[in-house]
Amino acid sequence: MIDLSPYPVTRKWPPQFPDWLQLYSLPTPNGVKVSVMLEECGIPYEAHRVDIQTGDQFTPEFLSVNPNNKIPAILDPQGPGGSPLVLAESGAILVYLAEKSGQFLPPDAVARYQTLQWLMFQMGGIGPMFGQIGFFHRYGGKDYEDKRPLQRYVTEAQRLLKVLDQQLKGKSWIMGDTYTIADMAILPWVRCLIEFYDAGELVGLGKFPNVLRVLAAWEKRPAVHRGLQMPPR
Repeated sequence: MIDLSPYPVTRKWPPQFPDWLQLYSLPTPNGVKVSVMLEECGIPYEAHRVDIQTGDQFTPEFLSVNPNNKIPAILDPQGPGGSPLVLAESGAILVYLAEKSGQFLPPDAVARYQTLQWLMFQMGGIGPMFGQIGFFHRYGGKDYEDKRPLQRYVTEAQRLLKVLDQQLKGKSWIMGDTYTIADMAILPWVRCLIEFYDAGELVGLGKFPNVLRVLAAWEKRPAVHRGLQMPPR
């Protein structure tokens, strides 16, 4: 059994299965990316809830796995070379898990880089823009009298959805017939825009039928259903 006692995070969230990958997360879009990927690729893992409402993300234990105080983060006892690996940033974790499992990142160089392109499209565009809509439409920003910030993010979200809809035209998934980490990165944010931010009508999602079609197919995957429940609330 691997000794994880040198890692402070395990003192706040003691593992029941210390040989398994440890996930520190919440069922937010960025958290869901990783839990869905773990369910899809079949790597044994143990999920720990990081309660951001009570400030878990600012504790020394969590900061030991992500000094940027954001979920998700992982501690993999079976990291490269058999040594434990601590890793944060959801995009980096997706790439790591894809390479570790040999799944959901095409081995062909061209397809691999194109998949990473769409992963970065989510990290640099969809995530930040949709997140700002959440703030200005549903949370604290909804009470601002000046609606120009909200409209700015709505306009940019519509542009990004148009790009995505065009990419999905005639395709099962972003990369065609192949389901990849790009889908796992982007679709939780589309789902969040509809279900948690209640902004589907605001951005006119009905104008993007390919996005809605692929989202519906994604939500039917058994691994997605399981991943959406992790970590426990």
